[in-house]
Amino acid sequence: MWVNAKGQKFWVKYHFRTDQGIDFLTQGEADRLAGVDGDYHTRDLYEAIERGDHPSWTLKMQIMPFDEAKTYRFNPFDLTKVWPHADYPLIEVGRMTLDRNPTDYHTEIEQAAFDVSNLVPGIGPSPDKMLLGRIFSYADAHRARIGVNYKQIPVNRPKVPVHSYSKDGLMRVENASDPVYAPNSKGGPKADPEKYPRVEVWRRGERSSMPLTRNGRTTTTSVRPARSCARSWITPHATGWSPTSSATSKTE
Repeated sequence: MWVNAKGQKFWVKYHFRTDQGIDFLTQGEADRLAGVDGDYHTRDLYEAIERGDHPSWTLKMQIMPFDEAKTYRFNPFDLTKVWPHADYPLIEVGRMTLDRNPTDYHTEIEQAAFDVSNLVPGIGPSPDKMLLGRIFSYADAHRARIGVNYKQIPVNRPKVPVHSYSKDGLMRVENASDPVYAPNSKGGPKADPEKYPRVEVWRRGERSSMPLTRNGRTTTTSVRPARSCARSWITPHATGWSPTSSATSKTE
């Protein structure tokens, strides 16, 4: 979900379209490479960037007004469905380009922790159940794999200062000082509801009716969103990062 400065809500779908074109290996080629050269795709990507052939993906958006989801002819939050482009045309908004190889694979790749619950104000979740599950499961996985303070690692650190009451934990590198509790009378950080109003979340108890098609028959089902969802978006399905990898898309 996107929310603009006026508080207007829109459902959106992200599409990353490859600019390299699409190519494939035959099953026989793939079987052979899996056995003799397991790093084929990683090396292909590395060498392409190294020689200046930077792979890129064009980002295009589909935008659905908030209320249209209630009466759309199928559930727009169903991962198995594609929004028809005739109803919601693709809008080009930018391009993602990979133009630098890591200088230290461990610090920049192995320790990278992409967390779908880390988003800027104005972006919120949808009732997509896959998304709602990933909102908390990704962070749990990072805490188990890297440690509770994984967000302090340089590759994961925000570009702006973080003001929170978190402290302690294995391999913490930022010093914590009083106050470490909230609310407090010492002028500690607090929410700014005027600058960042809670408009990009589903309200508790909100319902919307969605058409459900099963075995060729269409009925109407009621969808109740989660009680209070952290802001997040859905990530694309896992794909190989090679200059010839196909397009991916995600809905929020």
